[in-house]
Amino acid sequence: MEQNKIPQATAKRLPLYYRFLNNLYQQGKLRVSSKELSDAVKVDSATIRRDFSYFGALGKKGYGYNVEYLLGFFKSTLDQHEITNVALIGVGNLGTAFLHYNFLKNNNIRITMAFDTDESKAGKEIGGVPIYHVDELEDKIKGIEVAILTIPAEEADAAANRLVDLGIKGILNFTPARITVPSNIRVHHIDLTVELQSLVYFLKHYSLEEE
Repeated sequence: MEQNKIPQATAKRLPLYYRFLNNLYQQGKLRVSSKELSDAVKVDSATIRRDFSYFGALGKKGYGYNVEYLLGFFKSTLDQHEITNVALIGVGNLGTAFLHYNFLKNNNIRITMAFDTDESKAGKEIGGVPIYHVDELEDKIKGIEVAILTIPAEEADAAANRLVDLGIKGILNFTPARITVPSNIRVHHIDLTVELQSLVYFLKHYSLEEE
């Protein structure tokens, strides 16, 4: 099945499967059942089997799944063989944390440059990543298609428009602003405040048994 025919909910779970399978492989485990996968990634077995069915016969009934084969399959599916370079816009507290972490557990994603309006940060490095003044965006960002926004909300729309003009195809937006971009640009919004409020609400009003 073509990748764009796979349900988006399934696509969002693929990195979870890949991470767990990679851990199993590092431990030397040869095979895994859908029940073991279910317990690890907190997705029910039926959903896992349905997700995997979109890609054809990945396992055998009564045997489970070959860890090495499955890992290789999802590595290819998620384009883990290719390096994706990412630009970070905004080197405040959250941006600095990203630079120190820099997706160490995900070998195909690397923040390779960062930008900030603070002139005192320009010319420095954090976690080996060079920081430039935002005025250098047009000169430095060529060839990069993914950006992370960790800037004040009021600056988000202008920054997003500037990035789109420079060829950015995907934006991970950590600002509360819901930025407006052309329909061919993919934006994923991650509002930490909303997520925390949601967590607190669920803790108060829903039991895990009900879910």
